[in-house]
Amino acid sequence: MQNGHGQYNVGGVLLPRPFKVRRLGHFGFNLAQLEEGVRFYTQLLGFRLTDELNLSKIPELQKMLAGLQDPRLFFTSHGSDHHALLLAHKSLGAIFGDDAGSPDVTINQITWQLGTLEEVVNAYQFFKEKGIEIRRVGRDMPGSNWHVYIRDPDGHTIELYYGIEQVGWTRHSKPMAMYYRRFDQAPSLPQMSEAMEIEDALQKKIDITSGHRPTEDLPNTYNVGGVLLPRPFKVTRIGPVGLFVQDVSRAEAFYTEMLGFVKTEEVNFKGRRCVFLRNGTEHHSLGLFSRELRQELGLSAHTTCMTFGAEVGSYEQLRSAVHFFQEKGARLVEGIPPELHPGIDYAAHVQDPDGHCIQLYYYMEQVGWDGKPRPKEQRRVVKGEWPEALEPLSDTYVDQTFQGPLG
Repeated sequence: MQNGHGQYNVGGVLLPRPFKVRRLGHFGFNLAQLEEGVRFYTQLLGFRLTDELNLSKIPELQKMLAGLQDPRLFFTSHGSDHHALLLAHKSLGAIFGDDAGSPDVTINQITWQLGTLEEVVNAYQFFKEKGIEIRRVGRDMPGSNWHVYIRDPDGHTIELYYGIEQVGWTRHSKPMAMYYRRFDQAPSLPQMSEAMEIEDALQKKIDITSGHRPTEDLPNTYNVGGVLLPRPFKVTRIGPVGLFVQDVSRAEAFYTEMLGFVKTEEVNFKGRRCVFLRNGTEHHSLGLFSRELRQELGLSAHTTCMTFGAEVGSYEQLRSAVHFFQEKGARLVEGIPPELHPGIDYAAHVQDPDGHCIQLYYYMEQVGWDGKPRPKEQRRVVKGEWPEALEPLSDTYVDQTFQGPLG
């Protein structure tokens, strides 16, 4: 409920919107080369396949999916969240309208996490009042996250969600028999907890350990911080996301005014504004770039995704990841200068089989209580050969704690 001063009570704190974005929860690509892409993200980058859904087996979607070249959705994760990266065929975007703003929108979703289910429901009402098209609301399976879907001005699908299924030590995802708690409308409040859902499933005699469990047949030969892994690095976090947009000011207004992002800084690169926004203590969660820079940077013209970030656990792992991708014959991108990723010092960029640019890094500048980023003259200068080891900064290794074992 909005008060007389245009503020909303969000968990006892008055905010300009009835929700607060906490972090990038998950992200998705629509791929022309789906099989090759799944191999790239799982075998090379190390995301774990947590579920696979064949949309053609859903009766109410069969007629709509007549033109879909591949009906499979692949859910992958780097941690305990059911999915951090969703992969689908590019034809999915044309059928479900994810490329409504432009045929080069190959991002099938950018998903931001809120703090409570109540915030999701209130966000739904907020967007309705603002005249923003609601694409979907309810709860999806697999993943079990409650959500509301909208679009940004360039046609990118934005999901705000609360909660996501957690995949535990046995690596089993929820079985399909538990999908009866799926919703296609805004839920009434309160809803039962996840613990209550498990008890309900047990009462229904559902085998809760009968869901998908991945197997990995790659040899574990690399010593990563004392643990044997199939790669010499571990992705510990996703984001930031970089977007090529038609109008940087229009996109900036949408993400700040509608979603509550905060501008950390902007860069003038060859006469064009580049804007960096955050929703937490990280320097930026989202970068907005003019589409005119796409060709100039030598990036793929088929996508509005400039970069998708994948943070690894250490500088040593980042250096090892570069050598690993070189040995595997992956395409490394050399044309993205450091001024286009402020707040990140050392970064490497590698392309997936479709040409999407993945940004590998180990460090993200943190913004403190005063809301100010580090002055540019105090940032680390990156040039020439990468040293074997670095002197620490005041916020080195304070931006993340990876929960759980590395593998």
